[in-house]
Amino acid sequence: MKPYNDYFEVSHQLVLADTETEINIRPLDGHTKFKPGVKYTVSYFPMEVINVKSGWTWDKQSVPFTIEDGFMKFKLFFEGEQEHRIRIEEVQETQKILIGEIRIYSLLPDLYERSFYKGDTHVHTFHSDGRESPAFVAAKYREAGFDFIAITDHHRYKPSLEAIDTYKDLPHDLVIFPGEEVHPENVLIHTVNFGGNFSVNERMKDTAVYESEVAAYEKELGPTPPGVDRHELAIMTWVYDQIRKGEGLAILPHPYWPNMYRYSPTTPMLNYLFETQPFDALELIGGFHKWEIESNNLQVARYYEEYSKGRVLPIVGASDSHGVTKGELFDWYYTLVFSPSLEKKDLIGSIKDRYSVAVEHVEGEHSRVWGPFRMVKYAAFLLREILPAQKRLCKEEGRLMLEYSRGDQSVVESLSRLNGRVKTYKQKVKGK
Repeated sequence: MKPYNDYFEVSHQLVLADTETEINIRPLDGHTKFKPGVKYTVSYFPMEVINVKSGWTWDKQSVPFTIEDGFMKFKLFFEGEQEHRIRIEEVQETQKILIGEIRIYSLLPDLYERSFYKGDTHVHTFHSDGRESPAFVAAKYREAGFDFIAITDHHRYKPSLEAIDTYKDLPHDLVIFPGEEVHPENVLIHTVNFGGNFSVNERMKDTAVYESEVAAYEKELGPTPPGVDRHELAIMTWVYDQIRKGEGLAILPHPYWPNMYRYSPTTPMLNYLFETQPFDALELIGGFHKWEIESNNLQVARYYEEYSKGRVLPIVGASDSHGVTKGELFDWYYTLVFSPSLEKKDLIGSIKDRYSVAVEHVEGEHSRVWGPFRMVKYAAFLLREILPAQKRLCKEEGRLMLEYSRGDQSVVESLSRLNGRVKTYKQKVKGK
């Protein structure tokens, strides 16, 4: 995020492509104030130099503007889906001094009508092999700027309900979804149940019904390639269907994680799963430590190989975090979803419709985004220009949520005042 973002308030940073939009820029501090009698220039540069409709050329950079009541105002035709740079300079006798560079992104209607949400679909607590309580974990995620999470402990659904219940009477804007990591007996393939209305792990405990239903699934399977375990495939298909019955998202996590000394699924099984796609989304970026980054590398390479074959898989990124204060992975990997709202139906529908990207931001390294190219471009802009401000807005809310979970009822009034700030900020960047 450039320091200029802290110096100026901009009426629109996300605009509708192929339309003329008025931009109003207001300095926020005295050192950037537009001074009477001083000459300024405004120069405009579309990053991808699209000039079919706008007619922009290098000799037409200068933008006419007015300064009224402390606001610099001008209109521009923002062509195509791309990033735009606007440079504001103060003209002195022998030189121009840059006082601000504003970045704007123009979006085609399908993305413009959607908001952006930062989420983690795969999170653990001390109820399985994590380190902290569900309430603690949820508060720390809000503090880090997340819009939504699902706690997905191994074999356990109730910890996610515990987090939801802790904050159910509190005014806050973090959406906490139910979830679990599903582990069928004698099967190494894991499945994340994101948002499901019931526990699939619990349903497997009714052994007679479970085994009968899996047997029926296995009987209905058509021919399978060599190396594909039909019983294992029947179990996984049953799991995916159960998650969908509960209106959840069935996620295939970490396919290139060495589990019990080998990758699971096996290559024949993974090939078949990619061909038939019985799951809903692939965990493209998973929670791997620095010495395990090769696994994410393999997953990304495999995703793009499938993409080249015409298989555009729905994707998420997830931390698989096992600690938010004492461990790594937390806020290293996550999902950006472009969705009409934070409602579960909208989020899951948007992921299935491929309006999501996986983000990789390992501590001490530059961020990387994976997914469909146009959304990667947009997400990179958001990570640089928009999301840092969102994180700042969320920090105090997360801290107060944690205090509330420890029994401090006095924070309720303060949280009520903070309620809705992030939503308002998201609207402001579109000038709404």
